[in-house]
Amino acid sequence: MSSPTTPEGGKPGQRTPLTRERVIETALRLVDDEGLDALTRRRLGQELGRDAMALYRYAPDRASLLDGIVELVLDQLEIPAEGQDWQTQLSRTAHDFRRLGLVHPHVVNLIITRPLATPLGLRPLGTLRPLERMLAILTDAGFTPPQALMVYRLYIGFLHGHMLTELQEIVADPEEISDLLRLGLQRLPPRDFPILRGLATDLANYDGAAELDQGLAALFAGIQTQFEHANQQQ
Repeated sequence: MSSPTTPEGGKPGQRTPLTRERVIETALRLVDDEGLDALTRRRLGQELGRDAMALYRYAPDRASLLDGIVELVLDQLEIPAEGQDWQTQLSRTAHDFRRLGLVHPHVVNLIITRPLATPLGLRPLGTLRPLERMLAILTDAGFTPPQALMVYRLYIGFLHGHMLTELQEIVADPEEISDLLRLGLQRLPPRDFPILRGLATDLANYDGAAELDQGLAALFAGIQTQFEHANQQQ
């Protein structure tokens, strides 16, 4: 007969030492499984088999937990190294960001909103490294630092908006055959929402990866045209 184990997987009386990494990883798993509302200090302590007070050393407040989660996810973002054109590098980065967003949908809002609570220079370094790396990609491609910052802002604004849109594409009833019913659009008054109801099939067959590629192509074409025009005027 096997011996009982503690919530952390060890023998009774044994505890795996707490680290900030373990605390943040557990917090991320909790958010992934149950959403942000489930992330309380007491609940996190239960998941770790510790009293809530024991967590203060590793995350003194909820803000530090949220920042830690954002850092942990962004640290997994793959930004291709040199050897490719900037459009390819940023496109691959965008698709990896989408991958992370679909794996951690509850964290997308955190990635977008956490910067609103903290001035740029005071944010956790892990949240700024992707920005620095993408600015390096753009300056290596010939953009001046101010131009690179402008391109980054356009790019990240589109990318965040795309992810928020894609995560809203929720099917109301997957068992329904009619696209109108699958999306719950039948409840919309036909006279007030004729266009939206008419787009039921397009909405039901939304392809996030394809839409991302189409949007990036349009964005990059516009940036390239503006960049070349600016160079001609110099």
